Amino acid sequence: MRSDVVITGLGATTPLGGNVTTTWEGLLAGRSGVRTTEWDLPARIAALLADDPAEVLGRPLARRLDRCEQVALVAAREAWADAGSPQVDPVRLAVVIGTGTGGALTMLGQDDILEKEGVRRVSPHTVPMLMANGPAAWVSIELGARGGAHAPVSACASGSEAIAMGLDLIRLGRADVVVAGGAEACVHPLTLAGFAQARTLSKRNDEPELASRPFDAGRDGFVLGEGAGLVVMERAAFAAARGARVLATLAGAAITSNAVHITASDVEGQSRAITAALREAELDPVDVGHVSAHATSTPEGDPVEAEAIGRAVGGHPSVTAIKSMLGHLCGGAGGVAAVAAVRSIVEGLVPPTINLDTLDPRIELDVVRGSAAPLPHGAVLVNAFGFGGHNASLVLGR
Repeated sequence: MRSDVVITGLGATTPLGGNVTTTWEGLLAGRSGVRTTEWDLPARIAALLADDPAEVLGRPLARRLDRCEQVALVAAREAWADAGSPQVDPVRLAVVIGTGTGGALTMLGQDDILEKEGVRRVSPHTVPMLMANGPAAWVSIELGARGGAHAPVSACASGSEAIAMGLDLIRLGRADVVVAGGAEACVHPLTLAGFAQARTLSKRNDEPELASRPFDAGRDGFVLGEGAGLVVMERAAFAAARGARVLATLAGAAITSNAVHITASDVEGQSRAITAALREAELDPVDVGHVSAHATSTPEGDPVEAEAIGRAVGGHPSVTAIKSMLGHLCGGAGGVAAVAAVRSIVEGLVPPTINLDTLDPRIELDVVRGSAAPLPHGAVLVNAFGFGGHNASLVLGR
């Protein structure tokens, strides 16, 4: 018999706040975390962290960590404390933290040092700082987790794939508790230039707070952001035995791949992920009350997802797009979306989609806008899709 899985802890650091509470308050208020950067580029806006993780962790530790590892550790500490710091056999505790680029800031920064100052100035911590499994490894060390430290790298689906993997680990009997989610911190001139050259970034440089506009007819691209979101997942029986506070259930998850194009979205692949996640959760499309959409604000991507949602579950659920406020956190996006979805379940509220002045006529969805709305009855679907054709959907319940 498969194990039921519950969520007992949440942690996050985002452009709206350095923890879950401040991030959630910003989402409900419809506040944008996007601002102008110091770089003279075609797209010079980004959603930067509200709080410096190095200040939270302390400089001695932070100097040995890439910024991506820093945000993961900040979120993990909050999530673990929020779950009541479970007493669990270390070999039954696992960590799964996805990222899109890992320690790219370290890679770029240390290469500059090598070229300008020579090999003797390169940090001896360079390799542990740049490796993509660094966030998962550091969190496993912090928590003493010996049941595995995994690092799915699936572009913008990484955080959701990590949570899906955590669900599998518990249901397969390999862990009782899993800390899972995503982390990303790679706002840099090179990434901004690369995305801009690919024509995926918004160039509303003079109106940064209005730039991220999912589903809006006037959207012109996404806004690159940074941050992390993690959840503590437990086997339901284990959580009950220790008297844990349960925030939500993780009823199902699914991962698909498009195998069509390296960057293009695909209706069939996305809808198949949603349908498979519902099947695993033993739910029908009519059982979905709300969807937290991937919705990055790109002209091409948003209509594809809208069609996929309509094909898989219909047009009845309410839909929100929190990237309108957070920007696109890439590998951290799915984890933060899951954290926000759990808070929606706990509080009974759906954050609005901001900057949605004119709904694209191709978007046949009930999008929440203007102000927060009551959470409809039913399951909550969380979508995350990434370059490479990665699709991940999660199904959460009360």
